[in-house]
Amino acid sequence: MIQTERLELREYAIQDAPFIYKLMNSEGWIKNIGDRNIKTVDDAEAYMLNNYFPIYEKYGFGPYLVTLKENGTPIGSAGLYKRDNLDFPDIGFAFLAEFGSKGYAFEATQAVMKLAKENFSADTILGIVLPENIKSVKLLQKLGLSEQGTYTYESGEELLLFST
Repeated sequence: MIQTERLELREYAIQDAPFIYKLMNSEGWIKNIGDRNIKTVDDAEAYMLNNYFPIYEKYGFGPYLVTLKENGTPIGSAGLYKRDNLDFPDIGFAFLAEFGSKGYAFEATQAVMKLAKENFSADTILGIVLPENIKSVKLLQKLGLSEQGTYTYESGEELLLFST
């Protein structure tokens, strides 16, 4: 578990499927990350089993549930991903709209960056983002990443590529 001043981050557990269902069906997720076809809590469980748990086993890192330290409320996700066609891990994050503009995303992703460097010797961290997702672009820049060009996602979508 990672603790910051206001947040706790931990690996997902199967019991977190209802939150994953809610997050992945939020307007921000659909608009900025894409529809993952999670229509039920069972779909969320299957998604986690196929996409989250294997990355923990293979790399030792992955997405982390972000909760408020004061009361345990789940507010978002932040973590590291390792894509087969990228040489370095990339940082990913998504938060429910009601917890936006409070500095939580920066606090959580800053903790993930520190974890990557200290625990996984990841000196290079990437970020991929839709060009129109200005808030995420600004967050990546605030974390010290700079634009390197474009990255073509599996769907053929052109994303901006950032790197430390």
